[in-house]
Amino acid sequence: MSMNAPLSIICELTHRCPLRCVYCSNPLDLRARNQEMSTDEWAGVMEQAARLGILHAHFTGGEPLARTDLTPIVAAARRAGLYTNLITSGVGMTERRLEELVAAGLEHVQLSLQGREPRQADEIAGATAHTHKLKVAAWIRQRPVAFTVNLVLHRRNLDDVEELIEFCASLGPQRLEIANVQYYGWAFENRAELMPTPDQLERCIEAVNRAKAELAGKVRIDFVPPDYYGRQPKACMGGWGKQTLIIDPSGRALPCHAAGVLPGLQFDSVREKSLHWIWTESPAMNRFRGDAWMPEPCRSCERKAVDFGGCRRQAYLLTGAAENTDPVCALSPHHELVRSILPPEEPVSMPAGAAQMLPVEWLYRGTATAVSLELVSKTFPGNKACSLRG
Repeated sequence: MSMNAPLSIICELTHRCPLRCVYCSNPLDLRARNQEMSTDEWAGVMEQAARLGILHAHFTGGEPLARTDLTPIVAAARRAGLYTNLITSGVGMTERRLEELVAAGLEHVQLSLQGREPRQADEIAGATAHTHKLKVAAWIRQRPVAFTVNLVLHRRNLDDVEELIEFCASLGPQRLEIANVQYYGWAFENRAELMPTPDQLERCIEAVNRAKAELAGKVRIDFVPPDYYGRQPKACMGGWGKQTLIIDPSGRALPCHAAGVLPGLQFDSVREKSLHWIWTESPAMNRFRGDAWMPEPCRSCERKAVDFGGCRRQAYLLTGAAENTDPVCALSPHHELVRSILPPEEPVSMPAGAAQMLPVEWLYRGTATAVSLELVSKTFPGNKACSLRG
């Protein structure tokens, strides 16, 4: 099958992270430190990526700053001619380390925020981190790098969306990525507490549109709505095996972050196969390319070249079969599964913001059972117990 090279490679350098975010996209089965690829192995991946025709390298995790060799890995990507982007919580960043990364060729930093005030943000993160993030934002703004703030929206913060956007814009980014939680990984486990109400989403869209108009020419805003509220599925990762290649900490190559949960697929490792072979020849990467695999109504749908059948991991998580039509689609025979998950159209009568005050027990990333915010604050004061060594 003839195909273009991927536009970008997403390098999950580690699954270690000092945060325990309740919507983390990492798999429930986290890769251990002794499984991580070495500096030289990652440098080799950068060289292969450039030869394949890839343009962008995005460094993420877990928390990529947990890697003491992040700077030489970034330098290897720049030597290969790749555009370099760091996606980080900021925890583990110092001003000196940022200087070293920029000197090594770092061109873009995406800093994640969980809220605008410490208690709200630290509850979602499962650790004390918000105050340090604001320091990191100031350091980034002073350097010659592009700056994006990533803000994840969900039921607990959507009532504050207008203030959140204003707060994030005040940090001085060129771009603001406002993304509603996507329900896989740890977010799938916490879905009931994260899912927005219809009323919240309606007010959110109105607020985002107002902010786009007010900040036009100053801050670019990209908005990602929640999948479950759509009537047409999105082109997940730009289509399976079409635009993006993800490498997990152990070297396993995936077409999307959560593809590893799909049964019956063997995802090859860059430790054993070349990046070119994996992209062009591997059975897993070719499994959902084209339209031969599609059931009806996808195969006859005029949108199949737009959304490519939607999200395979979502189809699997909700219907039990990755081959099924994404149940977000209104034409899917499984669409009622999604409708049954959504909160009722008529919102429960309570003042705006009241949902944020209700006690919640979260399943925090890396934990086997739900723990309360009180327990988290006792266990992780000042991040002392949230070791990057994990």
